[in-house]
Amino acid sequence: MKTYVISLGGSLIFPDDIDVFFLKRFRKFILDQIKGKKAKRFVIICGGGNINKQYNNAIMSITDPGDEALDWVGINATKMNAFFVKTLFGSHAYEDVVDNPTKKVKTGKKIIVGSGWKPGWSTDLDSVLAAKTYKADMIINLTNVDYVYTKDPKESRDAEAIKEISWKGFRKLVGDRWSPRLNMPFDPIAAKMAEKNKAKVIIANGRNINNLKEILDGKRFIGTIIR
Repeated sequence: MKTYVISLGGSLIFPDDIDVFFLKRFRKFILDQIKGKKAKRFVIICGGGNINKQYNNAIMSITDPGDEALDWVGINATKMNAFFVKTLFGSHAYEDVVDNPTKKVKTGKKIIVGSGWKPGWSTDLDSVLAAKTYKADMIINLTNVDYVYTKDPKESRDAEAIKEISWKGFRKLVGDRWSPRLNMPFDPIAAKMAEKNKAKVIIANGRNINNLKEILDGKRFIGTIIR
């Protein structure tokens, strides 16, 4: 049975509010994928999303507790999102939210839902570690953009979509530093670890569920391959 790690961006779970429309479709898709002769297993690592941003902004408007404290706020936001997502899958999912991606849980369930783990670690990094732990075929990073771009497409009209890039090239693009409030498609520390582990990562827009099916079926898709 093939195993896939899905890094489910918080921007999909909680963009401005909980995205019920997306989550209904995502739930149905995953439940369909774990059935039949070609059943797959999924480890779904959940991000924090807008609720994390709201907490962080509120804290920073009152006091500056430092990066580690802000990171713990973010981690707990991912835990809440992960518990919520796990609940959507009911008995089809492993009963606990997994926060340690280096520890393999023993279960026959085909859906495992995870959250953030440690301060200084993004859910991207957790996804890379989970992929190694569960010997995943690939990591699918679902976000709210179609590709990795040469520049931020929201700020630069000349931003170009990248369809495939090496880890060396990607790391040149994103740099080497990460902070709890950094906003990029795949964080630099996770990229370094993914390169070391020779992981294959696909970054794609999670709202396009049909595109996600194309990825899993090995067909042409919209997104960026990093390897």
